[in-house]
Amino acid sequence: MRFFIDTANLEQIAEAMEMGIIDGVTTNPSLMAKEGISGEANILNHYKTIAGMVDGGDVSAEVISTDFEGMIKEGEQFAALADNIVIKIPMIKEGLKALNYFAMNGIKTNCTLIFSTGQALLAANAGADYVSPFIGRVDDTGWDGMALIQDIADMFKVQDIMTEVLAASIRNPLHIIQSAQLGADVATCPLKSIEALLYHPLTDKGLAKFLADAEKLK
Repeated sequence: MRFFIDTANLEQIAEAMEMGIIDGVTTNPSLMAKEGISGEANILNHYKTIAGMVDGGDVSAEVISTDFEGMIKEGEQFAALADNIVIKIPMIKEGLKALNYFAMNGIKTNCTLIFSTGQALLAANAGADYVSPFIGRVDDTGWDGMALIQDIADMFKVQDIMTEVLAASIRNPLHIIQSAQLGADVATCPLKSIEALLYHPLTDKGLAKFLADAEKLK
């Protein structure tokens, strides 16, 4: 399973890249706003900067239009920034039209706000390269977000669908591990969730003992 970092923060992207574990980036308007990025020119420039940082890895840039014409206009602007830009499209009827248009024109897409296997199947048939089930938000409703990951992954395998399952709205390290176990192709999450996989009390205890013993050898 590949890792994408879910942020618009350049320092966090650089840190993740230095660790050698990140294959791409996902962003959205909320993450842009969090970094104080506003205005069309600044947003486009920020996406271009991110695309140049990830060494060819996919960077999802999200449209904010909800009509077909608006999505196409925004998506083509994003796609012109760099070859590794992926257009992030919402799961709505107009979004399906946009997914189909971009697929026919060789532009990669990520269908976001997926909450059911039916939505994932429609997005895949429309030509999406990625579908993004929001597992944390599914959990918030009292349903099982991980079951959704498994259902989509199983369905795509049975139907030999090449669209990749991108687990999104990850809230904790367990979500990451379970996504990998259940067949997600990609997990996108904040840097803190990825870094949480690093830590274990026995690792800290073992390292402390090794260092203490090493001091005795001096």
